[in-house]
Amino acid sequence: MQPYPPLQPLLAAAALRSAGISIAFCDVTFQEPGQAFEQSLRDHSPQLVVVCEDDFNFLSKMCLGRNREVAFSMAQVAKAAGHVVAVHGPDSTDHIEAYLNAGFDYVLVGEVENTIVDLAQQWRPSEIPGLAYYDQKTGSVRYTPPRPLNSKLDSLPLPAWDLVDMDQYRPAWLGAHGYFSLNMVSSRGCPFHCNWCAKPTYGNHYHVRSPRLVAEEMRYLKTAFRPDHIWFADDIFALSPTWAADFANAVETLDARIPFKMQSRCDLMTRDSVTSLKRAGCSEVWMGAESGSQQVLDAMEKGIRVEQIYRARAHLARHDIRACFFLQFGYLGEGWEDIMATIQMVRDTKPDDIGVSVSYPLPGTKFFNLVVGQMGKKVNWTHSGELAMMFQGAYSTAFYRELADALRLEVRNGAEPERIREAWEKVYQLKGTAEVNGVLV
Repeated sequence: MQPYPPLQPLLAAAALRSAGISIAFCDVTFQEPGQAFEQSLRDHSPQLVVVCEDDFNFLSKMCLGRNREVAFSMAQVAKAAGHVVAVHGPDSTDHIEAYLNAGFDYVLVGEVENTIVDLAQQWRPSEIPGLAYYDQKTGSVRYTPPRPLNSKLDSLPLPAWDLVDMDQYRPAWLGAHGYFSLNMVSSRGCPFHCNWCAKPTYGNHYHVRSPRLVAEEMRYLKTAFRPDHIWFADDIFALSPTWAADFANAVETLDARIPFKMQSRCDLMTRDSVTSLKRAGCSEVWMGAESGSQQVLDAMEKGIRVEQIYRARAHLARHDIRACFFLQFGYLGEGWEDIMATIQMVRDTKPDDIGVSVSYPLPGTKFFNLVVGQMGKKVNWTHSGELAMMFQGAYSTAFYRELADALRLEVRNGAEPERIREAWEKVYQLKGTAEVNGVLV
Protein backbone atom coordinates (compact mmCIF):
# COMPACT_ATOMS: atom_id res chain seq x y z
CA MET A 1 0.00 0.00 0.00
CA GLN A 2 2.42 2.63 -1.30
CA PRO A 3 0.41 4.37 -4.05
CA TYR A 4 2.27 7.04 -5.99
CA PRO A 5 0.87 9.30 -8.73
CA PRO A 6 2.06 8.14 -12.19
CA LEU A 7 4.85 10.59 -13.02
CA GLN A 8 5.30 9.79 -16.70
CA PRO A 9 1.65 10.46 -17.62
CA LEU A 10 1.81 13.70 -15.60
CA LEU A 11 4.92 14.79 -17.52
CA ALA A 12 3.27 13.86 -20.82
CA ALA A 13 0.18 15.88 -19.82
CA ALA A 14 2.38 18.87 -18.97
CA ALA A 15 4.15 18.64 -22.34
CA LEU A 16 0.80 18.56 -24.17
CA ARG A 17 -0.43 21.59 -22.24
CA SER A 18 2.76 23.49 -23.04
CA ALA A 19 2.00 22.88 -26.73
CA GLY A 20 -1.50 24.34 -26.30
CA ILE A 21 -3.31 21.00 -26.41
CA SER A 22 -6.23 20.35 -24.05
CA ILE A 23 -5.97 17.17 -22.02
CA ALA A 24 -7.89 15.06 -19.50
CA PHE A 25 -6.24 12.69 -17.05
CA CYS A 26 -7.71 9.33 -16.02
CA ASP A 27 -5.96 7.96 -12.92
CA VAL A 28 -7.10 4.40 -12.12
CA THR A 29 -4.93 3.91 -9.03
CA PHE A 30 -7.85 3.75 -6.63
CA GLN A 31 -10.59 2.64 -9.01
CA GLU A 32 -11.61 -0.39 -11.03
CA PRO A 33 -9.68 0.39 -14.24
CA GLY A 34 -12.36 -0.56 -16.77
CA GLN A 35 -15.19 1.43 -15.22
CA ALA A 36 -13.08 4.53 -14.59
CA PHE A 37 -11.70 4.47 -18.13
CA GLU A 38 -15.08 4.06 -19.82
CA GLN A 39 -16.53 6.88 -17.75
CA SER A 40 -13.62 9.13 -18.69
CA LEU A 41 -14.15 8.43 -22.40
CA ARG A 42 -17.81 9.35 -22.08
CA ASP A 43 -17.04 12.52 -20.13
CA HIS A 44 -14.37 13.89 -22.48
CA SER A 45 -14.82 12.35 -25.99
CA PRO A 46 -11.10 12.74 -26.76
CA GLN A 47 -9.62 12.88 -30.24
CA LEU A 48 -6.65 10.84 -29.05
CA VAL A 49 -6.39 8.35 -26.19
CA VAL A 50 -2.97 7.37 -24.81
CA VAL A 51 -2.51 4.53 -22.35
CA CYS A 52 0.73 5.64 -20.75
CA GLU A 53 2.64 3.59 -18.18
CA ASP A 54 4.94 5.21 -15.66
CA ASP A 55 8.51 4.74 -16.96
CA PHE A 56 9.87 5.65 -13.52
CA ASN A 57 8.01 3.02 -11.48
CA PHE A 58 9.87 -0.29 -11.22
CA LEU A 59 6.54 -2.16 -11.32
CA SER A 60 6.00 -0.89 -14.87
CA LYS A 61 9.51 -1.98 -15.82
CA MET A 62 8.70 -5.52 -14.68
CA CYS A 63 6.16 -5.84 -17.54
CA LEU A 64 3.61 -7.64 -15.39
CA GLY A 65 0.88 -9.72 -16.97
CA ARG A 66 -1.89 -7.91 -15.11
CA ASN A 67 -0.75 -4.54 -16.51
CA ARG A 68 -0.88 -5.95 -20.03
CA GLU A 69 -4.40 -7.30 -19.51
CA VAL A 70 -5.62 -3.89 -18.37
CA ALA A 71 -3.94 -2.11 -21.29
CA PHE A 72 -5.45 -4.52 -23.84
CA SER A 73 -8.93 -4.09 -22.39
CA MET A 74 -8.55 -0.29 -22.57
CA ALA A 75 -7.57 -0.53 -26.23
CA GLN A 76 -10.65 -2.59 -27.02
CA VAL A 77 -12.98 -0.20 -25.18
CA ALA A 78 -11.46 2.88 -26.83
CA LYS A 79 -11.56 1.38 -30.33
CA ALA A 80 -15.16 0.25 -29.86
CA ALA A 81 -16.04 3.86 -29.02
CA GLY A 82 -14.35 5.06 -32.22
CA HIS A 83 -11.23 6.66 -30.71
CA VAL A 84 -7.66 6.72 -32.00
CA VAL A 85 -5.62 5.01 -29.29
CA ALA A 86 -1.88 4.86 -28.62
CA VAL A 87 0.23 3.22 -25.93
CA HIS A 88 3.56 3.89 -24.24
CA GLY A 89 5.52 1.78 -21.78
CA PRO A 90 8.29 -0.81 -21.36
CA ASP A 91 6.09 -3.81 -22.18
CA SER A 92 4.56 -2.27 -25.30
CA THR A 93 8.07 -1.41 -26.50
CA ASP A 94 9.12 -5.06 -26.06
CA HIS A 95 5.94 -6.49 -27.65
CA ILE A 96 4.90 -4.01 -30.31
CA GLU A 97 2.94 -6.41 -32.54
CA ALA A 98 1.00 -7.85 -29.60
CA TYR A 99 -0.16 -4.36 -28.61
CA LEU A 100 -1.05 -3.40 -32.18
CA ASN A 101 -2.99 -6.64 -32.55
CA ALA A 102 -4.82 -5.85 -29.31
CA GLY A 103 -6.27 -2.71 -30.92
CA PHE A 104 -3.76 0.08 -30.41
CA ASP A 105 -3.19 2.27 -33.46
CA TYR A 106 0.27 3.40 -32.38
CA VAL A 107 3.05 2.37 -30.02
CA LEU A 108 5.14 5.28 -28.77
CA VAL A 109 8.74 4.06 -28.52
CA GLY A 110 11.42 5.83 -26.48
CA GLU A 111 10.88 9.01 -24.50
CA VAL A 112 7.25 9.98 -24.73
CA GLU A 113 6.91 13.76 -24.30
CA ASN A 114 7.84 15.04 -27.78
CA THR A 115 6.31 12.05 -29.57
CA ILE A 116 2.94 12.42 -27.86
CA VAL A 117 2.87 16.14 -28.71
CA ASP A 118 3.64 15.46 -32.38
CA LEU A 119 0.94 12.79 -32.56
CA ALA A 120 -1.66 15.03 -30.90
CA GLN A 121 -0.91 17.84 -33.35
CA GLN A 122 -2.16 15.61 -36.17
CA TRP A 123 1.13 15.34 -38.06
CA ARG A 124 1.56 12.53 -40.56
CA PRO A 125 2.60 9.42 -38.57
CA SER A 126 5.34 8.59 -41.06
CA GLU A 127 7.01 11.91 -40.19
CA ILE A 128 6.98 11.39 -36.41
CA PRO A 129 10.11 9.77 -34.94
CA GLY A 130 9.54 7.13 -32.29
CA LEU A 131 6.35 5.50 -33.61
CA ALA A 132 5.36 1.97 -34.58
CA TYR A 133 2.08 1.22 -36.37
CA TYR A 134 0.54 -1.00 -39.03
CA ASP A 135 1.08 0.29 -42.56
CA GLN A 136 -2.35 0.13 -44.19
CA LYS A 137 -0.86 -0.53 -47.63
CA THR A 138 1.46 -3.40 -46.75
CA GLY A 139 -0.21 -4.72 -43.59
CA SER A 140 3.18 -4.93 -41.89
CA VAL A 141 4.50 -3.03 -38.90
CA ARG A 142 6.14 0.23 -39.83
CA TYR A 143 8.81 1.73 -37.57
CA THR A 144 9.71 5.39 -37.93
CA PRO A 145 13.28 6.44 -37.10
CA PRO A 146 14.07 6.43 -33.37
CA ARG A 147 13.69 9.74 -31.58
CA PRO A 148 16.90 11.06 -30.02
CA LEU A 149 16.86 11.14 -26.23
CA ASN A 150 16.38 14.51 -24.56
CA SER A 151 19.73 15.45 -23.04
CA LYS A 152 18.38 18.75 -21.69
CA LEU A 153 15.92 17.64 -19.04
CA ASP A 154 15.72 21.15 -17.61
CA SER A 155 13.67 22.08 -20.69
CA LEU A 156 10.80 19.85 -19.56
CA PRO A 157 7.88 21.39 -17.67
CA LEU A 158 7.02 20.29 -14.16
CA PRO A 159 4.61 17.34 -13.97
CA ALA A 160 0.96 18.41 -14.10
CA TRP A 161 0.53 17.95 -10.35
CA ASP A 162 -2.77 19.83 -10.32
CA LEU A 163 -4.39 16.87 -12.12
CA VAL A 164 -3.76 14.57 -9.16
CA ASP A 165 -6.51 14.05 -6.59
CA MET A 166 -4.39 14.33 -3.46
CA ASP A 167 -7.50 13.70 -1.35
CA GLN A 168 -7.22 10.07 -2.48
CA TYR A 169 -3.48 9.62 -2.06
CA ARG A 170 -3.02 11.38 1.29
CA PRO A 171 -5.52 9.33 3.37
CA ALA A 172 -4.31 6.09 1.76
CA TRP A 173 -0.77 6.79 2.96
CA LEU A 174 -1.80 8.09 6.36
CA GLY A 175 -4.02 5.09 6.98
CA ALA A 176 -1.38 2.53 5.99
CA HIS A 177 1.82 4.18 7.21
CA GLY A 178 1.04 7.26 9.26
CA TYR A 179 2.75 9.62 6.81
CA PHE A 180 2.16 10.98 3.30
CA SER A 181 4.71 10.38 0.51
CA LEU A 182 5.01 11.80 -3.02
CA ASN A 183 7.40 10.93 -5.83
CA MET A 184 9.94 12.84 -7.93
CA VAL A 185 12.67 12.12 -10.47
CA SER A 186 15.94 13.98 -10.96
CA SER A 187 17.38 11.90 -13.82
CA ARG A 188 16.64 9.35 -16.53
CA GLY A 189 18.43 6.13 -17.29
CA CYS A 190 21.42 4.26 -15.89
CA PRO A 191 24.91 4.02 -17.44
CA PHE A 192 25.84 0.70 -15.81
CA HIS A 193 25.67 -2.68 -17.54
CA CYS A 194 24.08 -5.30 -15.25
CA ASN A 195 23.25 -7.99 -17.80
CA TRP A 196 19.77 -8.81 -16.42
CA CYS A 197 18.52 -5.20 -16.37
CA ALA A 198 16.09 -4.22 -19.15
CA LYS A 199 16.41 -0.69 -20.54
CA PRO A 200 13.87 -0.37 -23.37
CA THR A 201 13.49 3.42 -23.10
CA TYR A 202 16.89 4.91 -22.26
CA GLY A 203 19.41 2.17 -23.04
CA ASN A 204 22.65 2.83 -21.19
CA HIS A 205 22.26 6.61 -21.42
CA TYR A 206 22.01 8.80 -18.34
CA HIS A 207 20.80 12.40 -18.20
CA VAL A 208 20.21 14.50 -15.10
CA ARG A 209 18.39 17.72 -14.22
CA SER A 210 20.22 20.60 -12.59
CA PRO A 211 20.39 20.33 -8.79
CA ARG A 212 18.74 23.74 -8.38
CA LEU A 213 15.64 22.82 -10.43
CA VAL A 214 15.21 19.55 -8.56
CA ALA A 215 15.39 21.43 -5.26
CA GLU A 216 12.87 23.98 -6.57
CA GLU A 217 10.39 21.21 -7.46
CA MET A 218 10.95 19.74 -4.00
CA ARG A 219 10.12 23.10 -2.44
CA TYR A 220 7.01 23.38 -4.64
CA LEU A 221 5.72 20.00 -3.45
CA LYS A 222 6.52 20.92 0.15
CA THR A 223 4.53 24.14 -0.13
CA ALA A 224 1.64 22.95 -2.29
CA PHE A 225 0.90 19.49 -0.88
CA ARG A 226 2.80 19.22 2.43
CA PRO A 227 4.14 15.66 2.00
CA ASP A 228 5.99 14.15 4.92
CA HIS A 229 8.27 12.17 2.64
CA ILE A 230 9.59 11.97 -0.95
CA TRP A 231 10.54 8.95 -3.04
CA PHE A 232 13.09 9.75 -5.74
CA ALA A 233 12.20 7.16 -8.38
CA ASP A 234 15.45 7.55 -10.34
CA ASP A 235 17.23 4.34 -11.33
CA ILE A 236 20.37 6.01 -9.95
CA PHE A 237 19.97 9.07 -7.73
CA ALA A 238 22.95 11.42 -7.30
CA LEU A 239 25.36 9.57 -9.58
CA SER A 240 27.95 12.33 -9.17
CA PRO A 241 29.34 13.41 -5.76
CA THR A 242 29.50 16.97 -7.13
CA TRP A 243 25.82 16.87 -8.10
CA ALA A 244 24.94 15.53 -4.65
CA ALA A 245 26.81 18.36 -2.93
CA ASP A 246 25.23 21.02 -5.17
CA PHE A 247 21.79 19.52 -4.55
CA ALA A 248 22.30 19.60 -0.79
CA ASN A 249 23.37 23.26 -1.03
CA ALA A 250 20.29 24.15 -3.08
CA VAL A 251 17.96 22.31 -0.69
CA GLU A 252 19.41 24.20 2.27
CA THR A 253 19.29 27.56 0.48
CA LEU A 254 15.66 27.11 -0.61
CA ASP A 255 14.46 25.52 2.66
CA ALA A 256 13.19 22.64 0.52
CA ARG A 257 14.22 19.78 2.81
CA ILE A 258 11.84 16.83 3.04
CA PRO A 259 12.95 13.37 4.23
CA PHE A 260 13.43 11.17 1.17
CA LYS A 261 14.37 7.69 0.04
CA MET A 262 16.20 6.86 -3.17
CA GLN A 263 17.89 4.09 -5.18
CA SER A 264 21.61 3.83 -5.85
CA ARG A 265 24.56 1.47 -6.03
CA CYS A 266 26.80 0.34 -3.20
CA ASP A 267 29.93 1.67 -4.90
CA LEU A 268 28.39 5.15 -5.16
CA MET A 269 27.76 5.43 -1.42
CA THR A 270 31.11 7.08 -0.66
CA ARG A 271 31.79 9.15 2.44
CA ASP A 272 31.40 12.46 0.57
CA SER A 273 28.20 11.46 -1.26
CA VAL A 274 26.56 10.10 1.89
CA THR A 275 27.43 13.28 3.79
CA SER A 276 25.77 15.39 1.08
CA LEU A 277 22.72 13.13 0.92
CA LYS A 278 22.23 13.47 4.65
CA ARG A 279 22.34 17.28 4.38
CA ALA A 280 19.72 17.15 1.63
CA GLY A 281 17.34 15.10 3.75
CA CYS A 282 18.02 11.50 2.72
CA SER A 283 16.62 9.07 5.27
CA GLU A 284 16.71 5.77 3.32
CA VAL A 285 18.81 4.29 0.50
CA TRP A 286 17.92 1.18 -1.47
CA MET A 287 20.96 -0.43 -3.09
CA GLY A 288 21.21 -3.24 -5.61
CA ALA A 289 23.40 -5.53 -3.52
CA GLU A 290 21.94 -8.58 -5.34
CA SER A 291 24.30 -11.22 -3.88
CA GLY A 292 26.95 -11.85 -1.24
CA SER A 293 28.80 -14.09 -3.68
CA GLN A 294 31.47 -12.43 -5.82
CA GLN A 295 31.10 -15.21 -8.37
CA VAL A 296 27.43 -14.34 -8.86
CA LEU A 297 28.09 -10.58 -8.98
CA ASP A 298 30.72 -11.13 -11.65
CA ALA A 299 28.39 -13.36 -13.67
CA MET A 300 25.77 -10.60 -13.53
CA GLU A 301 28.40 -8.09 -14.71
CA LYS A 302 27.32 -6.00 -11.74
CA GLY A 303 30.62 -4.15 -11.49
CA ILE A 304 30.82 -4.11 -7.68
CA ARG A 305 32.78 -6.00 -5.02
CA VAL A 306 31.17 -7.67 -2.02
CA GLU A 307 33.31 -5.55 0.30
CA GLN A 308 31.72 -2.41 -1.20
CA ILE A 309 28.34 -3.58 0.11
CA TYR A 310 29.79 -3.74 3.63
CA ARG A 311 31.46 -0.34 3.20
CA ALA A 312 28.29 1.35 1.92
CA ARG A 313 26.32 -0.05 4.85
CA ALA A 314 28.88 1.42 7.28
CA HIS A 315 28.87 4.86 5.62
CA LEU A 316 25.07 5.07 5.77
CA ALA A 317 24.93 3.85 9.37
CA ARG A 318 27.42 6.57 10.35
CA HIS A 319 24.84 9.18 9.26
CA ASP A 320 21.82 7.29 10.60
CA ILE A 321 20.46 6.68 7.08
CA ARG A 322 18.48 3.47 6.62
CA ALA A 323 20.37 1.04 4.38
CA CYS A 324 18.17 -1.37 2.42
CA PHE A 325 19.22 -4.07 -0.03
CA PHE A 326 17.68 -5.44 -3.20
CA LEU A 327 18.63 -9.13 -3.30
CA GLN A 328 18.34 -11.51 -6.24
CA PHE A 329 18.45 -15.29 -6.04
CA GLY A 330 18.44 -17.94 -8.75
CA TYR A 331 20.89 -16.41 -11.24
CA LEU A 332 22.67 -18.78 -13.62
CA GLY A 333 25.39 -20.73 -11.86
CA GLU A 334 24.28 -19.80 -8.35
CA GLY A 335 24.59 -22.79 -6.01
CA TRP A 336 23.96 -23.42 -2.34
CA GLU A 337 27.32 -21.96 -1.27
CA ASP A 338 26.50 -18.72 -3.12
CA ILE A 339 23.10 -18.55 -1.43
CA MET A 340 24.72 -19.07 1.95
CA ALA A 341 27.20 -16.28 1.15
CA THR A 342 24.28 -13.91 0.57
CA ILE A 343 22.58 -14.98 3.78
CA GLN A 344 25.83 -14.44 5.69
CA MET A 345 26.30 -11.01 4.11
CA VAL A 346 22.81 -10.02 5.26
CA ARG A 347 23.48 -11.29 8.77
CA ASP A 348 26.82 -9.45 8.92
CA THR A 349 25.59 -6.09 7.63
CA LYS A 350 22.12 -6.13 9.21
CA PRO A 351 20.31 -4.01 6.60
CA ASP A 352 17.25 -2.11 7.76
CA ASP A 353 15.10 -3.79 5.11
CA ILE A 354 15.42 -6.03 2.08
CA GLY A 355 13.57 -6.64 -1.15
CA VAL A 356 13.96 -10.21 -2.44
CA SER A 357 13.42 -11.39 -5.98
CA VAL A 358 14.49 -14.21 -8.26
CA SER A 359 16.23 -13.64 -11.56
CA TYR A 360 13.61 -12.49 -14.05
CA PRO A 361 14.41 -12.71 -17.79
CA LEU A 362 13.24 -9.66 -19.74
CA PRO A 363 13.66 -9.17 -23.50
CA GLY A 364 16.60 -7.10 -24.65
CA THR A 365 18.96 -8.33 -21.93
CA LYS A 366 21.98 -10.61 -22.18
CA PHE A 367 20.49 -12.71 -19.40
CA PHE A 368 17.27 -13.24 -21.39
CA ASN A 369 19.29 -14.45 -24.38
CA LEU A 370 21.17 -16.91 -22.15
CA VAL A 371 18.01 -18.58 -20.79
CA VAL A 372 15.37 -18.06 -23.49
CA GLY A 373 15.84 -21.64 -24.72
CA GLN A 374 14.83 -22.91 -21.27
CA MET A 375 11.67 -20.83 -21.00
CA GLY A 376 8.19 -22.16 -21.60
CA LYS A 377 4.99 -20.31 -22.42
CA LYS A 378 5.09 -18.21 -19.26
CA VAL A 379 7.37 -15.21 -19.93
CA ASN A 380 5.99 -12.59 -17.52
CA TRP A 381 4.98 -12.54 -13.88
CA THR A 382 1.34 -11.74 -13.23
CA HIS A 383 2.12 -9.60 -10.18
CA SER A 384 5.32 -8.24 -8.63
CA GLY A 385 5.46 -10.72 -5.74
CA GLU A 386 5.05 -13.87 -7.82
CA LEU A 387 8.74 -14.89 -7.63
CA ALA A 388 8.26 -17.55 -10.30
CA MET A 389 11.32 -19.20 -11.86
CA MET A 390 10.83 -19.07 -15.63
CA PHE A 391 13.99 -20.96 -16.59
CA GLN A 392 15.83 -24.01 -15.24
CA GLY A 393 17.29 -22.67 -12.01
CA ALA A 394 19.12 -24.70 -9.38
CA TYR A 395 16.04 -24.88 -7.14
CA SER A 396 12.27 -24.72 -7.40
CA THR A 397 9.96 -21.72 -7.28
CA ALA A 398 8.64 -22.97 -3.94
CA PHE A 399 12.19 -23.04 -2.54
CA TYR A 400 12.95 -19.45 -3.54
CA ARG A 401 9.63 -18.22 -2.16
CA GLU A 402 10.33 -19.85 1.21
CA LEU A 403 13.89 -18.49 1.13
CA ALA A 404 12.58 -14.97 0.54
CA ASP A 405 10.06 -15.30 3.38
CA ALA A 406 12.63 -16.66 5.84
CA LEU A 407 15.19 -13.96 5.09
CA ARG A 408 12.60 -11.20 5.33
CA LEU A 409 11.42 -12.55 8.68
CA GLU A 410 14.97 -12.52 9.96
CA VAL A 411 15.67 -8.95 8.81
CA ARG A 412 12.42 -7.30 9.82
CA ASN A 413 12.00 -6.80 13.54
CA GLY A 414 9.17 -8.40 15.46
CA ALA A 415 9.19 -12.02 14.29
CA GLU A 416 9.39 -14.59 17.07
CA PRO A 417 12.49 -16.84 17.03
CA GLU A 418 10.32 -19.94 16.74
CA ARG A 419 8.61 -18.55 13.64
CA ILE A 420 11.98 -17.76 12.05
CA ARG A 421 13.25 -21.28 12.83
CA GLU A 422 10.16 -22.84 11.24
CA ALA A 423 10.64 -20.69 8.13
CA TRP A 424 14.23 -21.87 7.69
CA GLU A 425 13.16 -25.48 8.20
CA LYS A 426 10.84 -25.12 5.19
CA VAL A 427 13.78 -23.80 3.14
CA TYR A 428 15.92 -26.83 4.02
CA GLN A 429 13.06 -29.22 3.29
CA LEU A 430 12.83 -27.83 -0.27
CA LYS A 431 16.59 -27.57 -0.82
CA GLY A 432 16.73 -30.82 -2.75
CA THR A 433 14.06 -29.87 -5.29
CA ALA A 434 14.36 -28.21 -8.68
CA GLU A 435 12.03 -27.21 -11.50
CA VAL A 436 12.24 -28.01 -15.20
CA ASN A 437 9.77 -26.07 -17.38
CA GLY A 438 7.43 -25.62 -14.45
CA VAL A 439 7.56 -29.28 -13.31
CA LEU A 440 8.85 -29.98 -9.81
CA VAL A 441 11.53 -32.70 -9.77
